[in-house]
Amino acid sequence: MPETLTRAETAGADSARLTAVLERYWGYPSFRPLQREATAAILAGRDSLVVLPTGGGKSLCYQVPALTRGDGLAVVVSPLISLMKDQVDALIANGVPAAYYNSSLTPEQQGRVAARLRQGRYRLLYVAPERLVGDAGGRFCELLGHCGLRYVAVDEAHCISHWGHDFRPEYRQLGRLREVFRGISLHAYTATATERVRRDIVEQLGLENPEVLVGSFDRPNLVYRAWRRQGTYPQVKAVVDRHRGEAGIVYCISRREVEKVAERLKDDGVRALPYHAGLDDPVRRRHQEAFLNEQIDVMVATVAFGMGIDRSNVRFVVHAGAPRSLEHYQQEAGRAGRDGLEAECVLIWSPGDFTTWRRMLEPSGELTDAARQHLRDMERYAAQTRCRHRALCEHFGQTYAGPACGACDWCLGELEAAAEPVVLAQKILSCVLRLKESWGLGQVVDVLRGRATEKVTSRRHDQLSTFGLLADCPIPELRGYLEQLLDQGFLRLAGDSYPLVKVTLEGRRLLKAETGCELFRHRRPEKARSERRGPAVAPESWAGVDRELFEELRKLRLEIARERGVPPYVIFHDSTLRQLARLRPADRAALLAVPGVGERKAEDLGERFLAVIAGRGAVAPSGSREVP
Repeated sequence: MPETLTRAETAGADSARLTAVLERYWGYPSFRPLQREATAAILAGRDSLVVLPTGGGKSLCYQVPALTRGDGLAVVVSPLISLMKDQVDALIANGVPAAYYNSSLTPEQQGRVAARLRQGRYRLLYVAPERLVGDAGGRFCELLGHCGLRYVAVDEAHCISHWGHDFRPEYRQLGRLREVFRGISLHAYTATATERVRRDIVEQLGLENPEVLVGSFDRPNLVYRAWRRQGTYPQVKAVVDRHRGEAGIVYCISRREVEKVAERLKDDGVRALPYHAGLDDPVRRRHQEAFLNEQIDVMVATVAFGMGIDRSNVRFVVHAGAPRSLEHYQQEAGRAGRDGLEAECVLIWSPGDFTTWRRMLEPSGELTDAARQHLRDMERYAAQTRCRHRALCEHFGQTYAGPACGACDWCLGELEAAAEPVVLAQKILSCVLRLKESWGLGQVVDVLRGRATEKVTSRRHDQLSTFGLLADCPIPELRGYLEQLLDQGFLRLAGDSYPLVKVTLEGRRLLKAETGCELFRHRRPEKARSERRGPAVAPESWAGVDRELFEELRKLRLEIARERGVPPYVIFHDSTLRQLARLRPADRAALLAVPGVGERKAEDLGERFLAVIAGRGAVAPSGSREVP
């Protein structure tokens, strides 16, 4: 009993210390879901795997414990140099002693970091996986071993897994750290990982009896829409236009499309730049810094852009072509609204996107059965007619709680019912049967549309009674009906490499009109745009905010960021600026009551922000901190 009490008392003391550190350095009075459990695992010396959505506060899980107990060092493995710099800049701005050690530093700078490590002046050190793997047992690892290393945090841990969406071979070798640094704990963090990927991370890192914490994959502040392609640029431009002056990312499949879209946006007066692997490294770096430093609003990019992009106020992400998996989509779309405020995610797609991906992946041998399944899952998501928040949660093995999300095209009523759905479905099912259930979706579409392709005519499928039966139905729309019949269980796919369409028993009942169905099509994008509805968080996030003051605070933030050579979000996130413009604190004590304002920032920046607020009449008295 005494031992149990001692443990409980220790846990309580640790919890109090964690909260005190969080408030002092980051300005938040309480943790978000699972953050406390994740930090407690580190203090207990227990390995952990933490899966939290983008914007869920993963970094705090490994940063806060580094400041909670005594001396010692925490090492963070990060995949990108730019990400390390941004995170260290943000930590230093909060008063946290941190540094990074990578190839961007000169030998003299590396020497200074090493000397300060020996002096115990850092609590957090960011390094690339190559630095640890390539040096396993060498001088750098020996240096870390003499610095009181307590734990290693592996960020973007999905890179470890062959089944993940950004596999990196050097990450696979991080399991060696267990042998090099005996007695430390290892912790893995990622935003996107299916159950299979989670198991692989645990195995490859050699995590011992880890605490596995998986947060909700749902992002309620994001509005998801999927538009069938009807002219890529006009649809992209429609989204950009309603977010004028706000940050956004436009993803394209090919470099050529990136250049074309970026150029047209610039011609239309949008501050936009391209980003892809074909650009020289200095150009890519310059463009990325321009986006992070708010010198441009829109980045048009391939998937080469995005990992570790910490700009928190991205208000929209457009995919001008379907990505290759729902894992990629979740990660890329999730770069919108990292600050928890409302943001929009629009997928512009056509069946041809998936043909493009197959053509790109096949020559390199990447078109495996798993890759084919990823493409099928992505196409089904794009074409489906049900809540998109629910669909994403279910894909990652979670149950979506609650009724309609009110934050996707389906729940916002942006789709319309097809006329005579049963008759329409019967035509499709009849075609599948006349093809003897021996062909894929593409052949079914071609026959129904009356397309006399070589594959159709050589098999005499143009002689079938169903040939041209739906000639007036656009291909994307017809493809959508097929996906809906699959989703509703009237059709099924059999086979992996080339799935064949089969009619189910329920489908045969529908053919006999013994049961009914509903089919939907997307309204024209212009109709969907006119509604301009968003998630429930949108009106709440602006309630009571002095919009003019918010814009003045944004200008001050940008001015300070440029003076210091750091991205504006390192100064304050938009969510903090909105709170400042809502509460209008009158003095330093009231300023400290605003979520996101820690002691260092209140001391360092408080006078300038309070002066701007005072210009519009500060009203908030000193008081306790408001929970965000």
